[in-house]
Amino acid sequence: MTAPFLQSDTIASWGRVVRASHRVARPRFADELAALITADEDGPALPIGLRRSYGDSNLNPDGRVIDMTGLDRLIAFDRETGIMQAEAGLSLSQALQILVPAGWFLPTTPGTRFVTLGGAVANDVHGKNHHSAGSFGASVTRLRLLRTDGSAHELAPGDPLFHATIGGLGLTGPIEWVEFRATRIPSAQLDAQDTEFTHVRDYFDIAAEAHALCEHTMAWIDCTSGGARLGRGVLSAANWSPHGDLQPHREEPKRAIPVDAPGFALSRLTVGAFNSVFHELKRMRTGPFRTHYEPFLYPLDKIANWNRLYGRDGFYQYQCVLPPPTARAGVEELLKVIAASGQASFLAVLKDFGAHAPVGLLSFPMEGTTLALDFRNLGDRTLSLMADLDRIVLSAGGRLYPAKDGRISPAMFAAGFPKLQDFRVYVDPGLSSAFWRRAAG
Repeated sequence: MTAPFLQSDTIASWGRVVRASHRVARPRFADELAALITADEDGPALPIGLRRSYGDSNLNPDGRVIDMTGLDRLIAFDRETGIMQAEAGLSLSQALQILVPAGWFLPTTPGTRFVTLGGAVANDVHGKNHHSAGSFGASVTRLRLLRTDGSAHELAPGDPLFHATIGGLGLTGPIEWVEFRATRIPSAQLDAQDTEFTHVRDYFDIAAEAHALCEHTMAWIDCTSGGARLGRGVLSAANWSPHGDLQPHREEPKRAIPVDAPGFALSRLTVGAFNSVFHELKRMRTGPFRTHYEPFLYPLDKIANWNRLYGRDGFYQYQCVLPPPTARAGVEELLKVIAASGQASFLAVLKDFGAHAPVGLLSFPMEGTTLALDFRNLGDRTLSLMADLDRIVLSAGGRLYPAKDGRISPAMFAAGFPKLQDFRVYVDPGLSSAFWRRAAG
């Protein structure tokens, strides 16, 4: 029996800015998909996963969505080669429970493990090791894609539809299963080191040294400080440790935010105070240390529903990447505007992408430096600030991350993704999303 489409008002993305009604189908078996995507219903559909995208790329307001999270079965895993094949609804967290005890790890992972394999492909996610491993799409060996015309396609690197699907935002068709190559690890521990820098200009030289020595690098920065302390922060770098066991993470978060925080909880004063305290705590721990992979790679996953900290009105995440020739000056200019605005968040991350060729037509990573931070939704005031940031990014030859975006203009989207017109050919006419109608219409 095929799962029906039922009305729901609970579908939202992680930023919680857009709230709209959807008709949702929740299949439990892969053989239900063909009937769901070819169903004679009004309007296009959209396959969705755990909805950790921040904006509206995983929403289809007043339309149909297919919740793929019930399709989470392991199909095959070769402990000798590290090749895993699983249904697209399997989460990265679930995959790690299988991989880690066998001495393997995800080839790359975003800052949350609560992402499905299908979502990892559709957004071509990246992690703290892009300079050494590239994006998730670089490890995908095969996938099976369904189209709303009833056809099914087993795709591999080199197939044009494969490269449209990697980073294709779910618009080329629902992914039934994904096969990827994991990476070998000696233990579940990381040998890490924190290095303080007092101004963002110092980050670039410190990071360049770390890239040559470490697989994983990222920096937390204070985007509330200006002047001589503009973008001060701490760079964290790590390699897999040869010492330790292969114990995977605890599956459920230890803590949770049960209700929406009040507006004053994220005022300029409280965010500034948090940044100062956090900086001091990180500075006090500078130097080498050993840690399990979970707190290093997934620091926010220990708190369930942390997005409620931004209150009922939600928040926007802004993530851009600037190419090497303009990155130093561009990041400084962005941070000056952000600090002056008084809207900076307590979560700001700076890291570098390597010179890997993009796997997908709409893959976000390109060689350069990426800045990601959150802005509490203050309406026009916040939108105006991000428009100012857009002008800096555009002038620097950069681009924005569709998975994090909730308000990019069509002109900005087209300028950042020169293969957008090539991608349009592969969009399934029976699929759509709020992002696609807004940014590519």
